[in-house]
Amino acid sequence: MQGFEAVAGKGVRARVGDKKIIIGSPDFIASETANLAAQNERIKELEGRGLTVIVAAREGELLGLLALGDALRPDAAETVRRLHDLGIRTSLITGDNEQAARHFARAAGIEDVHARILPAEKAAMIRKLQENERVAMVGDGINDAPALMQADVGIAFGSGADIAIESADVIILNKRVGAVLDAYEVSCYSYRKIVQNVSLAFLFNGLGIPAAATGLVYPIWGMVAMAASVTTIFINSLWGRGGYFFEAIKTVGHTPQIASAAQAEERNTALPPPTSTPRISLQHPAN
Repeated sequence: MQGFEAVAGKGVRARVGDKKIIIGSPDFIASETANLAAQNERIKELEGRGLTVIVAAREGELLGLLALGDALRPDAAETVRRLHDLGIRTSLITGDNEQAARHFARAAGIEDVHARILPAEKAAMIRKLQENERVAMVGDGINDAPALMQADVGIAFGSGADIAIESADVIILNKRVGAVLDAYEVSCYSYRKIVQNVSLAFLFNGLGIPAAATGLVYPIWGMVAMAASVTTIFINSLWGRGGYFFEAIKTVGHTPQIASAAQAEERNTALPPPTSTPRISLQHPAN
């Protein structure tokens, strides 16, 4: 094979021997002078069933069609519904054809659909949404990397492409789409605690330092107030979730338990086969 060339979001070209081979989307193949007129109805039929059609051609002559199908993750529709209940708008941004994109969007409950979007166009679309909104991008593919970097928050799955993981701010280690909601709840909880702790610190220091400096209280009471400030912030940070702290304390000095190869194999066997995840842009109105 010689002269291999990948065209982002469209397909690939290469020479095998003295023959030029092209593999990619129907539009890409058609633009490379291959005649697909005889297969147009078949391609439309496959795309209407939610399948992505890949075409292979040699020297302008059609070799065959490949129809690839994705399965919606079991919790995708419920996750989208819960996001809508929180007032978060969702969009499906994909490089797949229009019919396949709308097929999955209907199944997931997403109304705003953008199909046949190239990687750079995804980032541009996120940039445009950011003019009026804060945007989170969820994706796991190579083509999602530019959009993940552009979004205010990029969320990738640990089972996805390495470049998507490197581009994201949040990595979800399991395969549940619903973990996006878990990440949202954790971030809201953490932000509230940060605001509370900063407010408490300013309250103690804002009252204690002027009082000690002007001689209204003895310096020893200033030291007590400082200790009380640190203790209050510590307790507030653990409030409601102290179990995490104490579980971490218990692990100090203990060697982590590493599963044996047989246990790992048994656990992997029990896992369901991986399925693809639709790229969902999450938009929240700016406050």
